[in-house]
Formats: sequence, C-alpha cells, structure tokens
Amino acid sequence: MSAAATLHWAALTHSGSRKPRNDDSLIAFASSPDGAETLPAHGSQSLTAHDLVFAISDGMGGGNAGDIASAIILQQMTEIIPETFKAAASGFYPDSLTHLADALRSIHEHINSAARGCDEKSGMAATLALAWFTPDNLYIANIGDSRIYRSRGGKLEQLTRDHTLAWSQWKRGEISEIQYRSHPRRAALYEIVGGGHAAVSPHFAAVSYEPGDRFLICSDGLIDGLWERHISTALANGAEEPRNIATTLLKRAIDNSGIDDTSLIVIAVAAPDWSVSHD
Repeated sequence: MSAAATLHWAALTHSGSRKPRNDDSLIAFASSPDGAETLPAHGSQSLTAHDLVFAISDGMGGGNAGDIASAIILQQMTEIIPETFKAAASGFYPDSLTHLADALRSIHEHINSAARGCDEKSGMAATLALAWFTPDNLYIANIGDSRIYRSRGGKLEQLTRDHTLAWSQWKRGEISEIQYRSHPRRAALYEIVGGGHAAVSPHFAAVSYEPGDRFLICSDGLIDGLWERHISTALANGAEEPRNIATTLLKRAIDNSGIDDTSLIVIAVAAPDWSVSHD
C-alpha cells in the first residue's frame, strides 16, 4: 500500500461447554523498535509508527496444559517479532517470512523442551493463526486448523491451510463441505506446535490488503458452529463495525455448537470515508 492504513479490530473468546478452562489464547499487539505493546480487545490504530499483529492459538492436550502451550506461543511472538526492527536499526533487514519461520522453529522446540520430563505438560501442543500487518504487506503464518479469512468485494477466501487430510480432500473437490464437516478425522492434525513432534512445517504467505478488506482469525470452535456462507455474509457487510460482526459470529457459533472453545478476531482495513466512530 502507498500510505499507512488504519486497522479497526475486535477480539472475543468463549470457553466451550465441555470444560471450565479455555485452552484458546488470543492477542493483539503493536510491534515497534521499542518492543511489543499489547492492545485492547477492540480498538483502532494506524500502521504509521507500528506494525500490528493479531493471533489466535488453540491449545491441545486435554488436561496436559494446552492453555499453557497456547499462551507460550503468543507470548514468545511478542518478544520475537519486534526483533526485526532492532535488526533494521543495525542495517540488517531480515525477510519477514524467514523471521517467522525461525521464530516458530524456536517456539516449537521450547514447548517440547518444557513438556519433556513433566507429566502435567506431557504432549502439550497448540495451533497458530497469525496475521502480521506492516505498511506494505500482510504476512501470515499458520499451523494446525486455526484459520485466517479475507473478505474482499464480497468474496471470501481462506488464506491459511488446515493441516488435515480431510480439509485437503474438501479443497480438492473430492468431498463436499457437508462431508468435510462430518468427516471422522476432520480434527486429526498432522502439523502442530509442540506435541513432541521432531519438527514443524508451518504455512506462510505474504498477501495484499487494501481499504475495505475484512479479515477473520478464528479457532476451530468457531468453524464447528458456522458454515462458510455465514462467515462470508457477515464479513461482506461493509457498513458493520468489527465488534458487531464478531459478536454476531460468536453468538451464532455458540448457538449452533458451543462445545469447543471459540475465539475470533475481526479486522477491518479502514476505507477512506470511515470516521473515528468505528472503533
């Protein structure tokens, strides 16, 4: 983009009905040479002086510290992503996607190390869907089945990849959406952060954004209760504020399912005619 955009966002999370603890973690933070500044659950901010990062992590492992794993991932990101500014100040300009890849390898090893030899944390793991907005590009990273969508001109596109064989079958047209949603191995992930896996192979992408774009980051709990057409319709309403969209999607997902932890962040790239009232 030629000029720094202003982003408006809203984040919500809800603990599923199966257990009292919420294993999802979510975060919004501004990244600058001064480090990371955690942002409120809803607000707006320009990309003029900061990069803006939004992420959701869905912890796994049942009683084995899934909530700890998801929190570790996001906390580590607040420490690692601002390092790109420090490197630039020293005359070195690291590629953002390479930086994310290095960060996730390090975090993967850290979680496995923390779980090793500790019964309470044995097998702890988590997914990740991360959106890193810079003045020029959006960089995304995902592992597992937490998702990032972009709505542009009424068209919905999933920017991430679910790391399941069932999702791949659906996207190749081998099965329908309804067959995918009832697939017995829909939640069988072959890529996760931690979990004792020797290595991790995230999905990365650099994508464009422009005024009027809407983005949704969500855990699979939201998908359990919503069809893609529900997401598409909600995000396509360009006059609606992110907080209202997030509230509508969360309520519908809980009403339809609500079993799993459900988290989402809705982000709007401000169009030129937006006023400050859309916070």
